[in-house]
Amino acid sequence: MKVDVLTCLALAAASFAAVVTGGRSSSRRKNKEVFIGENSKFKFGGRIDYKLKKQDSTKTLLIKSEQLLRIEEHDFAMRPGFGGAAIPVGIDVQVESIDSISEVNMDFTMTLYLRHYWKDERLSFPSQTNQSRTFDSRLVKKIWVPDVFFVHSKRSFIHDTTMENIMLRVYPDGNILYSVRVTVTALCSMDFSSFPLDTQNCSLELESYAYNENDLMLYWKNGNDSLRTDEIVLSQFFIEHFHASNGLAFYSSTGWYNRLFINFILRRHIFFFMLQTYFPTMLMVVLSWVSFWIDRRAVPARVSLGITTVLTMSTIITGVSSSMPQVSYVKAVDIYMWTSFLFVFLSVIEYAAVNYCTTLEEMRKMKRGKIPSTFNASQAMAFDGCFHDNDIELTTFPRMAPPLTSDPLSTPSENPGTRPREGTRLRRQRSVRENVDLLVNNSYMIDSYSRLAFPLSYLLFNTIYWSLYS
Repeated sequence: MKVDVLTCLALAAASFAAVVTGGRSSSRRKNKEVFIGENSKFKFGGRIDYKLKKQDSTKTLLIKSEQLLRIEEHDFAMRPGFGGAAIPVGIDVQVESIDSISEVNMDFTMTLYLRHYWKDERLSFPSQTNQSRTFDSRLVKKIWVPDVFFVHSKRSFIHDTTMENIMLRVYPDGNILYSVRVTVTALCSMDFSSFPLDTQNCSLELESYAYNENDLMLYWKNGNDSLRTDEIVLSQFFIEHFHASNGLAFYSSTGWYNRLFINFILRRHIFFFMLQTYFPTMLMVVLSWVSFWIDRRAVPARVSLGITTVLTMSTIITGVSSSMPQVSYVKAVDIYMWTSFLFVFLSVIEYAAVNYCTTLEEMRKMKRGKIPSTFNASQAMAFDGCFHDNDIELTTFPRMAPPLTSDPLSTPSENPGTRPREGTRLRRQRSVRENVDLLVNNSYMIDSYSRLAFPLSYLLFNTIYWSLYS
């Protein structure tokens, strides 16, 4: 009887333990289902489609990128085919924009897409559809890529908004396309001897840094068609021509390297400089000629006009020089500016000569007694610095001698109306000193000659200048 009671108690205890264990197990399964349900709701907005999860290739370890490309099985610190022939690396470039060109720093800034093509059999993978696989910069750091750099570059960077602008495309047979979007500021040796009527030849040079021609061979992928450009519009330049070329560079310590060139020719727009430099300079020169038509006794008017034009020319020259590099040779704009400045300066000197000759002329007349004794010279010159002709007794010019006969063989008998004058002599050409004395005695003639000489000289200078530099 006791045995039956103990057996019943044991069975009851076992049943209770089973019930408690089953409840905990179901509770755990319920909690797990709730957790999975919440996770799937957060990610997919509903319950998980386990069939879709099974088809997602990124969740299977067998085709994980690094395992598919067998990255851990190879040493990618070495180039493909190490110890054999040089690996060919094709290059093509698409120029997106030329951001700036600086004459002061002698450089240019360019944004471009740089694409590399090569074959690395270590990255080949089996594929039934023969489709390529595309990766970003995270995988690039784990494989070998060409170490192309820009020769004579000052600054360069790879764009990283919103991610690094790097693309890696791997084909099943091991062919690779590696593309980066980069902005580079490079040196451009400019010649300003014809500035601003100049044409500049600039080039961007690409080269491998570590591998010489025995290890790596750079070449243009599609020949001359490897260089493509978008529509580029610059403020001060017109791009005449883009073309690609290649060559070799020698370094005494490391040997010969393949080098690729992106050449472009820039022609400067002249209209901006015509408005800012040439037209104002021409107007200042013409304005300085106005003093030739102002009365020589108006000293304040002519002096102030001359000084104003000289100072304005100095300001224009200073403004042009401040925006240019400090080169040791003469530029075309310097020739024009300083020649124009010389014309303005000579117009001031011309009036100084006129004023001086006028003073000498009137002093001589005063010594000859042609000025009344009551004339006060200090009062007459106090106002404008010279004498006045209305206070001076001027004599009329003597009559010219009658002209000779047109026929040198005619005799006095053939011309009864004329009598030969005794002591008649032939005219001789005046000497330089006599011409100078004539100008001193007739100072108004200096202004008369200047009205014609200055414009003709400046016109001749412009004709020669524009024919040489245009």
